[in-house]
Amino acid sequence: MFRFEFIHIPPVRLKRFFSGCSVAAVMLFFSTGSIAQNEIQPENTVEINTKAVIRTEREMVVAAHPLAAEAGADILKKGGTAIDAMVVVQMVLNLVEPQSSGIGGGAFLLFHDAQSNSLISLDGREVAPVAADESMFLNPDGQPNRWFEMVPGGLSVGVPGTLALMDDAHARYGKLPWKTLFEYAIKLSKNGFFVSRRLAKSLKGYGGQRLQQFATAADYFFPNGEPLAIGDVLTNPKFAETLTAIQRDRGKTFYNGSIAEKIVSTVKDSPVNPGLLERVDLEAYRIIERPPICTQYRDHSVCGMGPPSSGGVTVAQILGILEAFNLKMLGPNDPLTWHLFIEAGKLAFADRNLFLADPDFIDIPVEALLSNDYLRSRANLIDLNTALEVPVAAGKTLEVVNLFPDTRDELPGTSHVSIVDRYGNAASLTTTIESGFGSGLLTSGFLLNNELTDFSFRPQKQGKLIANRVEPRKRPRSSMAPTIVYGPDGLVKYVLGSPGGSRIINYVAQTIIALIDFEMSPQDAVNQGRLSSRNGIVDIEISTDLTQFESVLRNKGNQVKVRDLNSGIHVIKVSSDQLLSGVDPRREGMAAGR
Repeated sequence: MFRFEFIHIPPVRLKRFFSGCSVAAVMLFFSTGSIAQNEIQPENTVEINTKAVIRTEREMVVAAHPLAAEAGADILKKGGTAIDAMVVVQMVLNLVEPQSSGIGGGAFLLFHDAQSNSLISLDGREVAPVAADESMFLNPDGQPNRWFEMVPGGLSVGVPGTLALMDDAHARYGKLPWKTLFEYAIKLSKNGFFVSRRLAKSLKGYGGQRLQQFATAADYFFPNGEPLAIGDVLTNPKFAETLTAIQRDRGKTFYNGSIAEKIVSTVKDSPVNPGLLERVDLEAYRIIERPPICTQYRDHSVCGMGPPSSGGVTVAQILGILEAFNLKMLGPNDPLTWHLFIEAGKLAFADRNLFLADPDFIDIPVEALLSNDYLRSRANLIDLNTALEVPVAAGKTLEVVNLFPDTRDELPGTSHVSIVDRYGNAASLTTTIESGFGSGLLTSGFLLNNELTDFSFRPQKQGKLIANRVEPRKRPRSSMAPTIVYGPDGLVKYVLGSPGGSRIINYVAQTIIALIDFEMSPQDAVNQGRLSSRNGIVDIEISTDLTQFESVLRNKGNQVKVRDLNSGIHVIKVSSDQLLSGVDPRREGMAAGR
């Protein structure tokens, strides 16, 4: 069972806030609601909090911070679309949850447009600079540098795509004026907001250590040399200025003007790992509409993001392999269920590591990987009594592939937002700056990503190229898996996604199984303990019911580790008469709507 710890803001912190804050800030706080790569996990679970199940009739936002969820819900109340609300939520998250996402990073959006009854998939992934090449993460001996040495500073920064995605989506599917969508974040930036327990605790981890290498970030997050504390009020006037400029020109300043110049100089003048970004890289950035990945699972259509994210394909493969087994009959309390889940994960990640990368640079056999015959052949490799020995080899598709697998796993500096509006639109947005606090570089009030460390540092191995190698203007492979599930009637049934690095894939697949096979409510589905299988060590979330299966899984031949697993799954279930929330108790998020 989960251990519960409830948020308490010490009175002394409240006194510090109100004594140094304007009346407007106090009113804003009370009007919007208070804050109730391996082995490195830069954002560990700070606390587990029970989440109220929210039922609404018309519209709902589920986001990783109360202020963001409330702002998005208010926009929906004013008649905005899910895309209008998405823009507002992202801007507020940038401010109050800076360790996870922001305009200095990238995002993937899955959007159900009710008017045309179509599904749109937008790629806002970061892009490598034109000066990038296969050797950028190699040492003078031609060997890969260590990952944690390459994360801080400018070399890891890709061209940010989140703001461009917001602009593109709003231009197509927004209803309210663009300029009205920034007032919430601007007011909070100027007047201040309470530092949450999660943000404060995150500063004491690996990400906080990275921030202290850079003067601008250290001054903001470590005033007077001490980390921000729970209940402190934090203002960000520079971010307010940035938002005001974006509000005025829809991001032209960001990609073509003074903000672009500051981004470039911050990256190139970094005291640690100076980077390669130039103005031309920002000016050339474009959002790409990609075909969504949709597959059938138990009479449902599960749709996700295609490459350069590996999320949609790998989730679809896990589900496709498990289609051969009666998980509903087994249920969540049978160890065989989790043995099958682990084995399917091994097989799917083996394919992911070999085949998936930026589709503009390599031909990916997506159709072959998701064919029923191929997935059935992969399922036939599963022994009910014995675990597959890892690493499992990738399968042989119809295409001839001369590649070497890349096992690099991105880390969880990510957030997920699920939104349904009164018009029947649904938005599933997963947004990131990669590791917690990204590269550590703060400019114009926002952090810059370290997404380029998602590339393979090795361009080739054993004479074979690696699909996810660094190349100019290439997008690194991601595991983000924004998902929309359509019911047997063809209508939107679930909107979901999660942060969590490469474990996102396992978290999302496990939640879909809970919703469809086990018929769990959204909240019960996200409350369940987490289990992750990425073709290596099997991770089980500590202090959850799943730990009871540790010995069984070991005895089948797995190497098992019981550890913290920090998901942030947010689900909306859509019924004919109501919307039902599922909010991950491992983060500070909430659902809001009416």
